[in-house]
Amino acid sequence: MAKTKKAAGPSKGSSKTPSAAAKQAPGKGAASGKDEPLKRKLGLRGAAPWAARHAAKHAAEARARAAEPPLPGSARATIRTPENAEDIKQTVRDLHAALAQIKTLRKNLAKTFFDIGVVLKDIQARRLYEAKRFPSFESFVEREIDLGKTTSLRLVRVVGLFQKEGALEVGMDRVFAAITAIDSTGEAEMARIPPPPVSTSALPLRPPGR
Repeated sequence: MAKTKKAAGPSKGSSKTPSAAAKQAPGKGAASGKDEPLKRKLGLRGAAPWAARHAAKHAAEARARAAEPPLPGSARATIRTPENAEDIKQTVRDLHAALAQIKTLRKNLAKTFFDIGVVLKDIQARRLYEAKRFPSFESFVEREIDLGKTTSLRLVRVVGLFQKEGALEVGMDRVFAAITAIDSTGEAEMARIPPPPVSTSALPLRPPGR
């Protein structure tokens, strides 16, 4: 008789339950779970405290060096702030304020020409134009004032020759005509003055035979 074979089942020694196999062979979810804390540890979050401490240390060292007086002949000694830095800043502020005032007065020139002359005369007297590296007042008004060089210089002269009430009563055009007449009269008088005679007695005599 043929012996019937029993269905071979898993032996006790080699058999593994599905739950044990699942524990020994972790899937993708477990692997990703282990990678996540690794990224957090080595990423920017982990490096930020170290970078912040490093930057704070360097900033403290820089402040300490800046507080010390520079050594003679060092680079810091040559680029330090000049002693009259505040005066220079104030001069620049005053010049900008004067230019803004002229720009406002410029809108009604017929009534404010005398005031513009006062502002220009103050710029000239205080040499505020040097704040913009202009060598002279004439070059400054030629480049920076919309009125032009001739008109600006005449307005300065109006302030020196006329009273405000009289100048406003006469008007800018007639005041300018008066200044032109004064200048031309002065030039004519200078032309009428004869030059001094040349004295020949003071000249050295030529030696004879030459």
